Amino acid sequence: MTDSADEAREQSFLSHLVELRARLLRAVIAVLLVFVCLIPFAKRIYAVLAEPLLSKLPDGAQMVAIDVASPFFAPIKLAFFVALMVAMPMVLYQLWAFVAPGLYKHEQRLARPLLASATLLFYLGCAFAYFLVLPVVFGFLTGVAPEGVAVMTDISRYLDFVLVLFLAFGFSFEVPVAVVILVVLGWVSIEQLKQGRAYVIVGAFVVAAVITPPDVVSQLMLAIPMCLLYEIGLIAARPLGRRAAEGRAQAEADGETRGSR
Repeated sequence: MTDSADEAREQSFLSHLVELRARLLRAVIAVLLVFVCLIPFAKRIYAVLAEPLLSKLPDGAQMVAIDVASPFFAPIKLAFFVALMVAMPMVLYQLWAFVAPGLYKHEQRLARPLLASATLLFYLGCAFAYFLVLPVVFGFLTGVAPEGVAVMTDISRYLDFVLVLFLAFGFSFEVPVAVVILVVLGWVSIEQLKQGRAYVIVGAFVVAAVITPPDVVSQLMLAIPMCLLYEIGLIAARPLGRRAAEGRAQAEADGETRGSR
């Protein structure tokens, strides 16, 4: 009996590994397909990304490529990042399809809108950084350059700087999802989160000071949305937390078990 049970567990573990490999392979293929389609447009995509800086430079000023291979690798690197962003829904779907069978039904119902919201908020954070933050940041940085100093940014360093800001604002906009998850899992209560509001505000300004350039405007443009998103998370967490508690109670009453593949 013991040998049979061990063999069954081993077979189950191997089947999970095979399924995980298959889903990861599909996610990678999706990213690569989008990447291949974007390669012909890599230079144009980089031109769009460089517009917030170029619009703030004096007439006749331009960006430079310090490294020999930068004109090739910088647009390709950006194309891959954009491909990853475009294919992210497919990647998240594959991860969700692997995890979902092991969740309770009420957990699945809660996880779907959270996953969709997290994806949308990340996109909104990147768009906020591109359309609002970057023009302010580059307007400040080019404006404080000493007289006689020509601002000519290297294309690779510019790309790294912008991608860091995109990731920073994208993940910062996930605050409501993080708040909801904490409440849904029962780790903290709404009242505890309200009591810790002052610490959250201080933390938001500290994060903004670390991530953004050293100007007050861009720091406020990150810290204030984070504080507002925290409040939105508190509003959304109340009904979702109540539904999660009712779902757990119902699952226990019905003797429901987690799904199995």
